[in-house]
Amino acid sequence: MTLLPHRTVASQLTAQLRAEIRKGTWRGWLPAERSLAQLVHASRNTLRTALEQLVSEGVIEIRHGIGARIRPAALAGVPSEPSRTIGILVPDAIGSLRPLLALWIDELKDLLVEEGWRVRVHDGRQFYQRQPNRALERLTAQHPHDAWVLTLSSEPMQRWFARHAVPCLVVGSVYPEIALPFVDLDYHAACRHAAGVLLRLGHTRLALLNRESRRAGDVDSERGFTESVRSLPAGDVSVQIAYHRDDVDSVNHALGRLLDRPAAPTAIVVSNSYAYLATASLLALRGLRIPRDISLISRDDDPFLRALAPAPARYVVSPHTFATRIIGPVLRLANGEPVTSKAVRLLPKYVPGGSVASPRR
Repeated sequence: MTLLPHRTVASQLTAQLRAEIRKGTWRGWLPAERSLAQLVHASRNTLRTALEQLVSEGVIEIRHGIGARIRPAALAGVPSEPSRTIGILVPDAIGSLRPLLALWIDELKDLLVEEGWRVRVHDGRQFYQRQPNRALERLTAQHPHDAWVLTLSSEPMQRWFARHAVPCLVVGSVYPEIALPFVDLDYHAACRHAAGVLLRLGHTRLALLNRESRRAGDVDSERGFTESVRSLPAGDVSVQIAYHRDDVDSVNHALGRLLDRPAAPTAIVVSNSYAYLATASLLALRGLRIPRDISLISRDDDPFLRALAPAPARYVVSPHTFATRIIGPVLRLANGEPVTSKAVRLLPKYVPGGSVASPRR
């Protein structure tokens, strides 16, 4: 077998990329280098040689730290068309996300396609880091969508989109003093209700198991949970909060801080479905039975919770219902129209389940 010289392969790739650009396959920016190399089945060294040739021909220009911009002259004669695209930003690949999150994203994509919009999901931890400015600048420059949907967004991410006036909808709560429209579940009301359910059953030692990262919705959960007992006489009810990261060991340590003390809680509200699953199994390892020894409520819902026994008390909203509340403001943003309601909060339905009972005397 005779191997083609590197320059010959790069020249063939240059011709292929040039033809695709002239067809209008890409407008404005080429895909990121890693994605483009996978798309054309070429090594990154070969791709770089081809891109250098396109630069010398005046077809593209390299913006360091951002990407390869297609020069307008290269698109002469290519009929223009409205982009009509929506970008959805997630931290990890869809298959790695919580099932409920993946379900409503699929529902939203179907609804947008029915309305004639194309949807692209972008995943990457670099967009969620403490300083995401360069990553977000590169992303939005390479993919100038008409509007963005931000999921599980961090405070720096929200501030970047607000500062640069990029049309976006936050799915989740926004952080203080950030003027972005958002759609979220009413975690404040849900956790206030959960504490009320436990108080009415006679529990006086309550705990909230919350994420250490404390996203905006988790902060709202904590506020609602503690508000339930503020009107009660001091000393009648104790409220504890323990924080965990998203791993079983961390949940185990948080539970230990709650349970390995003289006045251990008799009821716990867990603000994450995975953490609820970990909590239920860790309590079983301790020999504690739900709800005979301790009551549990899950703030969140996910399909796998239905396989647990006893069935968890939890707060439920259907993925389709959630997606239908998102699509309206997203389309208004994409069409350049004002979003009349900046904050949309859905109150999930409480499903009692079998994980809650009165405390043993």
